[in-house]
Amino acid sequence: MAETKDKAPKAPKGQPSAPKGGKGKEKGAGGAAVDHEPKAREGAPRLLAYYQQTVRAKLAKEFGLTNPNQVPRLEKIVLNVGMGDASKNPKQLESAVEELSVITGQKAVITRAKKAIANFGLRAGMPVGAFVTLRGARMYEFLDRFINLAIPRIRDFRGLPNRSFDGRGNYTFGIKEQMIFPEVDYDKVEKIHGMDITLVTSAGRDDLAMALLRELGWPFRGETPQRVA
Repeated sequence: MAETKDKAPKAPKGQPSAPKGGKGKEKGAGGAAVDHEPKAREGAPRLLAYYQQTVRAKLAKEFGLTNPNQVPRLEKIVLNVGMGDASKNPKQLESAVEELSVITGQKAVITRAKKAIANFGLRAGMPVGAFVTLRGARMYEFLDRFINLAIPRIRDFRGLPNRSFDGRGNYTFGIKEQMIFPEVDYDKVEKIHGMDITLVTSAGRDDLAMALLRELGWPFRGETPQRVA
């Protein structure tokens, strides 16, 4: 005779059956899975926490913004290095890409010419520089380091221009050399070069964007920077 296997008793009608193995996710109301496993919390960047706890309310009161979506916020920061002779000096381009990656903590992307320009000796597809786009936590961490560590290393610094907005709440400025960033190793630098940095906001207008940057501690020329707690 074949051996019979013991079967687990069925649960009474109206009661859920026991989960298999005693592990996993239980189903809550509406059949949605409820995960009871504890999840590690990642600390928000200091500047992001300051924006959420202080800056948002201050800007809403100052400009009479009743809708939370109207309060301006940073959306992204773009760092761009242009190197017209990148095709002739690939080692310098590699160095620039590595420096951008070290400065931002994110891999840089090589930019290439979209069309040929004979006067400049450019062909379509030739490398002409590199860029990085930062969002979220990395964006706020970079901005915090730039304001408090990099800017004080600029020689004869008298503030950043307050007329570099584009009319839609975005701010672009240039720095003359990458050596202001403490992450850059001077001994590994192939060539001293500058870069353009663009701060893209959701403001849509320059006065709102300027107020946002001012509250985040941006050192505008002729003004005393706001100290971030």
